[in-house]
Amino acid sequence: MQKLIIGIAASLFSTIALAGDDTRVVLDDPLKTGIFSYHQKLILGDPARIRFDDRVVVKAPASAEDSLNVPVLVDATAIPNVKRIVMFVDYGPIPKILTFYPEKADAKLSFRFKIDQATPVRAAVETRDGAWHVGHTIIDAAGGGCTAPALAYASDDWEEELGKVHASIWPDRGRVRMVVDHPMDTGLAGDIPVFIIENLQLDDSSGTKLARIELHEPVNEDPAFTLYFAKGKLKDQIRIHGRDNNGNEIDAIARAPVTQ
Repeated sequence: MQKLIIGIAASLFSTIALAGDDTRVVLDDPLKTGIFSYHQKLILGDPARIRFDDRVVVKAPASAEDSLNVPVLVDATAIPNVKRIVMFVDYGPIPKILTFYPEKADAKLSFRFKIDQATPVRAAVETRDGAWHVGHTIIDAAGGGCTAPALAYASDDWEEELGKVHASIWPDRGRVRMVVDHPMDTGLAGDIPVFIIENLQLDDSSGTKLARIELHEPVNEDPAFTLYFAKGKLKDQIRIHGRDNNGNEIDAIARAPVTQ
């Protein structure tokens, strides 16, 4: 049944994608979903600059046990000169998940997101010459993650915890793990408006930008990220800062544990 639905969608969205397209460039999507052409226009632009590339590795469970918290790892470290990584799904009410600007970090990121139905998850990696390299995985899911209200509202003190950062640094391993308390409401649950963190940035103690993430509605409640760095790139202290779409500021200092 799932294959039949994807096949019907492929035929429908192939027609939509080519309507009004003077270039008539059709990408040979290995998944043949059809709707990729639609997202390609909205998110990636010129199809001549896009290639499907096995060096872009996307790892996730084959089936989502929890539609509100689906773990994903994208690894594009095999590709040189990465400018940004755009994560999105083929099928879902809000396709874009996030955009990651590695800056001083490796082109590798772990995160969690909300899934609304079975779908391919794509990573589009833009290099500094303007080319896009696209990888994917497929996740089966019962769905409903994007339309469920945040669990934070069950707690009386959720507003006091809003924007609180929990972070750990391991300079010797070149790794940063952080969680930010926030409901990340998609705007699709009842009368609850969109309420999301829009951006997060990591700086070192000298103010040098280490990495930046632009978040969209499908990122999970209390967003969790792991960032990776080459040896010697990560110091013992970093600043994590950003803001949400209501203007609430996020600002915290994280320090590596003191070793005896």
